[in-house]
Amino acid sequence: MSKKESLIPLKTLFISFHASNTILISFLPLYLQFRGLNGTQIGWVLAVESLASILAQPFWGYLSDKYKTVKKILFICIIGLLIGSTIFFQMDTLPTILVMGAIFYFFATPVGALTDSLAQRRSMELNVSFGSIRMWGSVGFAISSLIVGEILSSFGIEYMGWAYLVFGMLALMTLFPLKDVKVDATPVRIKDLTRIVTNKPFLIFLSVIVFITVTHRMNDYYMALYITELGGTESLVGLAWFAGVIAEAAVFALAGFWFRKYHSMIFIIVASILYTVRWFLYVAVDDPMMIVALQFMHGLTFGVFYTAAFDYVTRLIPTFLQSTGHLVFFSVYFGFSGIIGSLAGGSIIENFGGESMYLFMGSLAAVGTVLVIVYHVLPYGKENIARNNE
Repeated sequence: MSKKESLIPLKTLFISFHASNTILISFLPLYLQFRGLNGTQIGWVLAVESLASILAQPFWGYLSDKYKTVKKILFICIIGLLIGSTIFFQMDTLPTILVMGAIFYFFATPVGALTDSLAQRRSMELNVSFGSIRMWGSVGFAISSLIVGEILSSFGIEYMGWAYLVFGMLALMTLFPLKDVKVDATPVRIKDLTRIVTNKPFLIFLSVIVFITVTHRMNDYYMALYITELGGTESLVGLAWFAGVIAEAAVFALAGFWFRKYHSMIFIIVASILYTVRWFLYVAVDDPMMIVALQFMHGLTFGVFYTAAFDYVTRLIPTFLQSTGHLVFFSVYFGFSGIIGSLAGGSIIENFGGESMYLFMGSLAAVGTVLVIVYHVLPYGKENIARNNE
């Protein structure tokens, strides 16, 4: 089987899962607003997602490493995702939304991390760039944001759950021909996890980038509300995400050309600076179409930052613990950061408006940029750290 053929199921999984994920990222705040929740209450629901992510990602990652399979864990998670989402979208009170949201997200949040971990390992096996595989997730995200935005604008946000189920079922179907990853190592034991929790460079790096990732998650959650605050519609929200992820897909697709030229930390620093500039530019606009225009920076910020950070932590993690380490990274990037971003962002946008929220985000990203630079120049930012990958 050729490289191209062997990667088709994996690329299709990226398209279908991220197509479903964009529905949650782009439109869930508007859906919850339709259900009668205010900004603070929406923040609580989104925080439950992030809390579930923190608990679920290391749990499923450990099981993946222990049993040396990603595919079987993906099967369990996506089936749980489909059942959980069906019930979640039937809830209409805050307590029931919170409870079912926690159950749903326990299965849903690890899927992206497991898929990325599988893609990272397959890219190393086949000697192709991780970005050339990961870009298909951006393609799925872009297609879904544009199409679903138009559908919801025409028929109503209340039909969001049906669109999510369609793409979720497609993701499940792609798992059957998917090739699993093979790891030639002894099964992971509980005590092996100390290799993660005592890895100082890894932990310090996660602590530093959280200042950047909080702002990223805050934008994920509340850009839709900011666009509607400026007078935009659901279709414009979809268009904004389409513009952003097309730029992201281009960055991922070209990763093989630009990524190896410099140290990973150089790209992380550059992306951090661009994050800071991006949020301050959002403060200055008063036309929702300007948000769409500025969304091209999503590729230059998230696309570059995520690719470089994922590569950097992969170097710091022992090979036989990579699924666990990757999901710990995801727990911080999307989980812990998501809790702070959802709660803080919901409160700020409700009480002070979207402009104040983006001003806060720009300031936080600026602090994070300084810390990333400091980390890089200190000993723990160097690549001479022993990894002990045996």
